[in-house]
Amino acid sequence: MIMTSRIIILGSNGQLGTELSSLMPNASAFGHSGPGKKINVENTDELNMIFKSIHPDVVINSAAFTDVDACETDRSRAYAINAESVRNIVSICRKYKSKLYQISTDYVFDGKSGDYKESATLNPINYYGFSKSIGDAFALSYENSLIIRTSGIYGHSRNFPMFAYESLRANKQVNVIRGFYSPIHARSLASAIVDLIKQYEDLTGIINIAGEKISRLQFARKIAEKFSLSTDLIREVESLSGFKAARPFDSSLDISYAKSILKTDFYSMEHNLEFLEETLIEEKK
Repeated sequence: MIMTSRIIILGSNGQLGTELSSLMPNASAFGHSGPGKKINVENTDELNMIFKSIHPDVVINSAAFTDVDACETDRSRAYAINAESVRNIVSICRKYKSKLYQISTDYVFDGKSGDYKESATLNPINYYGFSKSIGDAFALSYENSLIIRTSGIYGHSRNFPMFAYESLRANKQVNVIRGFYSPIHARSLASAIVDLIKQYEDLTGIINIAGEKISRLQFARKIAEKFSLSTDLIREVESLSGFKAARPFDSSLDISYAKSILKTDFYSMEHNLEFLEETLIEEKK
C-alpha cells in the first residue's frame, strides 16, 4: 500500500517528521519552518488547498507545539496547534476519506501509576498534555484514525539525550529529574509507523509505540556507558529550576500490543542508542 498511496506528512520539520520524510521520500511533506514545503496547520484554508491538490490516502500528523513550559504560558497557541488544528484535519480527512495517523504523547497521563495501556484514563497535569488530550478526542471522533501514543522522542534537534551527551563530553554536571518514561529515537518510531501503514492499514483506535521503561537517571547512565563517558557527573534531583509546568512522575507506556504485531525492534534501549550514535555522526558531517 505505502508504495502507491498518496501520503501527506504534517510537521516534517520536527524530529519525527524528519525521519518519516526520509523513510517515505515520495510523500508530500509539510513543515512550519526549515527546508521544504511550508504549512501553517492553524490555517484551514492552507490545509484545504493541500488536500485538494493531493487527495491523500494517508495523513500523518506529527505537527505539534511540544515545548511543555511554553504551552503553560501560551495556552491559546497550544490549543490552536495541538487541539483545534486536529479538529480541522479530521474534518478534511473525513471529506477525502483519508486515513489519519495522529501522533500523541505520554503527557496525557498524570504519572501516578506508569505502564499506561492504550485504554488507560487520561488525566493530564500540564497544559501541553491537556491540549494534546483534546486533539486525541478529535482524532478518535473520526472512525478512520489511529492515535500513536509515544514518549520522550529524541533524534536531531534539542532533546535530553543530546544534552546529556554533549554535557558529559564537556565534563559538565548533568542533573536529571527523578522519574520514569519510555524514550524512543525518532528513527525507531518512524520505522514502526511505516510498518503499521504497510501491514495494518485497517487498524484504528490507539496504539502505544515507545521504548522500554527506564528512569531518567538510568537513561543518562546508559548514554554515558554507550559513549565511554563518565557517569560520575550525573545527579538525580527532585526538580529542575526554570520549569513552569508540572511533569508526570512515571509516564511510561505499556507497549506489549505493538510488540506483538510489529516485526521491527522499535523498543530496545540498545537499538535506540545505536540510532542516537548514528544521529551524532550525522550531526558532525
